[in-house]
Amino acid sequence: MSEASKPDSGKRQGHTRNARRRSRELALQGLYQWFLNPTEVGEVDAHIRDAPGFDKADREHYESLLHGSVHHLDALMHQIQPFIDRPWGELSPVEKAVLVLASHEMNTHAEIPYRVVINEAVELTKTFGGTDAFKFVNGVLDKVAAQARDSEIKAQANSQSS
Repeated sequence: MSEASKPDSGKRQGHTRNARRRSRELALQGLYQWFLNPTEVGEVDAHIRDAPGFDKADREHYESLLHGSVHHLDALMHQIQPFIDRPWGELSPVEKAVLVLASHEMNTHAEIPYRVVINEAVELTKTFGGTDAFKFVNGVLDKVAAQARDSEIKAQANSQSS
């Protein structure tokens, strides 16, 4: 079996990681657009699917993030709000979108470690957000993770103290 055809080869994992990163970027752009102009999420989705590079995204992950975030927005906002230091309306659209996407991903994609979700959210915020917005996003998502991924965090702490 060649190295490239092995199911767990580094090249395949890198492709999956890059495809997921692209899906997060596109879902963020879609949610940002939706926050600025709340319309049918299908219209936003159609627009994003026409974006350059959509073919390189993990489509299933993108759909889960965009549609799930919009569908569960009220519950996600309720989960996030105790950890923010200002009213929801004062957050930038990028901060809102990143926090909602990452919270949704933490709640629904247990196969992705919470630290990966937070790191990806921080990178998206560094790319698309304000100068220090990534620090705010990191702090809020650490607290969301403590709730959403409590057992994962405890198991990790136990394995490190052994």
